[in-house]
Amino acid sequence: MNPVDEAIARYHSILETEPFGDLSWVERFHTALRARKLELGDRPISPFLRPHLLTREQYDGLVKGGQLLAGAVDQVRKMAMESPALMARMDLLPAERMLAAVNPGYKHFAVTGLLDTALTDGYMRFSDYSAETPVGVLYGEVLAEELYETGPVKEFRKSAKLTKLGGVKQLQAALLKAYKEFGGTHVPQVAILEMRHPFETLESREYHLLAENFSAHGLRAVIASPEQLEYRGGVLRKGDFVIDIVYRRIKTREFVVHFDPNQHALVRAYRDGKVCVVNSFRSDMAQKKAIFDLLTDPAVLAHFPAADRAAIRSLVPTTRVVSERMVAWDGEEEVDLPAFITANRERLALRPNDDTEERQTFVGAAMDQAGWERAVRTALRSPYVVQENVTPPSAKFPVYSYGSLDMKEMRVEVHPHVYMGKVQSASSWLTPAAGTFSTVTGITPTYLLETK
Repeated sequence: MNPVDEAIARYHSILETEPFGDLSWVERFHTALRARKLELGDRPISPFLRPHLLTREQYDGLVKGGQLLAGAVDQVRKMAMESPALMARMDLLPAERMLAAVNPGYKHFAVTGLLDTALTDGYMRFSDYSAETPVGVLYGEVLAEELYETGPVKEFRKSAKLTKLGGVKQLQAALLKAYKEFGGTHVPQVAILEMRHPFETLESREYHLLAENFSAHGLRAVIASPEQLEYRGGVLRKGDFVIDIVYRRIKTREFVVHFDPNQHALVRAYRDGKVCVVNSFRSDMAQKKAIFDLLTDPAVLAHFPAADRAAIRSLVPTTRVVSERMVAWDGEEEVDLPAFITANRERLALRPNDDTEERQTFVGAAMDQAGWERAVRTALRSPYVVQENVTPPSAKFPVYSYGSLDMKEMRVEVHPHVYMGKVQSASSWLTPAAGTFSTVTGITPTYLLETK
């Protein structure tokens, strides 16, 4: 049994001991979460009562692999901007291409980002790169602080050393560094920009708390929506609030569909170099699943050093934009792509090129052949990619629900947080291993399991 499995077994045995059997410690934990506004409606933001544990070796691997991938994605993005043929494979709208061409005023294409990672002992695969503001930074940090002081974790810490992973401090430092590169000379004011929604989501609640956290640490911040912005006299504002940094939570495609990108206050200020936008509009190129098509294309990989090519092949699943064509696949001879997808259902997944609620992901292993063939026809009509399916590992987690504690098998995705090209923290996201819809899903604290 490896050190993590041994630690998990020990933690679960602690939960079964007499001091913690009545679950009063859970009520105290949830009271502490409510006091820090970590709740959704009348329930805490996370139902899980065990942290996800990483060894130092695993975390160091995440850092090394994540930074390699972030750098590779940036290089591919630069290649695409210089090559119309590569750019065409990204499926960008004209307005997206126009905004991507604007220099943001700092060198990194993505100041913040995260990776979706399947991680086990001796195995690591990145299934997605999200060049946007990482969800879970504040929630994960506060959950880790509060769970650390609960009775079971204190008992566990008598025989094991746990290191909490932060995130908010690193995020704020990245914003300030980008602003300094942009040319800022004073303490900036920040607008966290998001669309107005008819109801408040878990994510939007986190960013209200993040604005409060920034303000409490000397960086005045407000929440704003695009229609609230004004640009006059070379200054971007929300009412009387002068904005130096826009911390953008709106995807470019969502923005250009709802607003005129040539006339909107944000774009005019951005073009004039009067506001530092984080992440820049060109970062959305990495949001496209097609970036992995380019990254695993032998012709594109040929531009990378041999060691990087080998690492990318081991870390990134083969991905191809779906169309009627012949393609190279994972070192094999060229294949007829639609026929290859149809014949290899159990090892593949079809994913929308853009994250959207309008198009669903199809996982071949979870479908019958007839349904898969319908999905292939759908993917041929819309911007989709086909990808080697990466299944996150699963583990049992104690879940609190309606006054009782149950053990549930959960899939675990580890999300390294990337700031200015460097992995500086991580969070963990749990979903039911059965793959069915459930409200038992969300973030759990992430600790490093160290040698004591």
